[in-house]
Amino acid sequence: MPEVSSIAQWVETVFMPYNELGLFILAFIESSFFPVPPDVLLIPLALRRPLYAPELALLASVGSVLGGTFGYWLGKKGGRPLLRRFFGEARTEQVAELFRRYSVWAVAIAGFTPIPYKIFTIASGAFLMNLRQFILVSLASRSARFFLEAVLIMYYGEAVVDFLTSRFESVTLFIVILALSISFLVRKRKKH
Repeated sequence: MPEVSSIAQWVETVFMPYNELGLFILAFIESSFFPVPPDVLLIPLALRRPLYAPELALLASVGSVLGGTFGYWLGKKGGRPLLRRFFGEARTEQVAELFRRYSVWAVAIAGFTPIPYKIFTIASGAFLMNLRQFILVSLASRSARFFLEAVLIMYYGEAVVDFLTSRFESVTLFIVILALSISFLVRKRKKH
């Protein structure tokens, strides 16, 4: 993991001096083509001023959704060939299958969890997902992720950083699996 750590440190070095603007730019570019998530800046910026953390989460959410909309546009213009070029044939087919089956849920899950959101922003355009639905589900899922982090930092400060950096991925995946299971059970019960 030294490569990931050094990339994250590089991102902090480059974007941190710009504070909120750096966070907004990172959130924008991560949602369409850049590999490092805005959490790398959101967490230290929120730790500096915990009471300001929800505003930082809002900024990250807006930047991310705008960047995701740019990714959507790239996908719409480039289509499947663009997806294949950046993500390979196998991953493109996996994403295509997810879109056939789950569409909105696929974007929501990618927006909330550590699954690379940018793949789904580009795929949303390539597979011609309804733009309004895309924007709404992106806003909901990205906001949920960033506001959860912000609120945890606001209330627990430094004590929660280890959790956010080492266990957050597992917890978000658990929350998604739980939500999908409940949704499945509710739909199954309605049918009977």
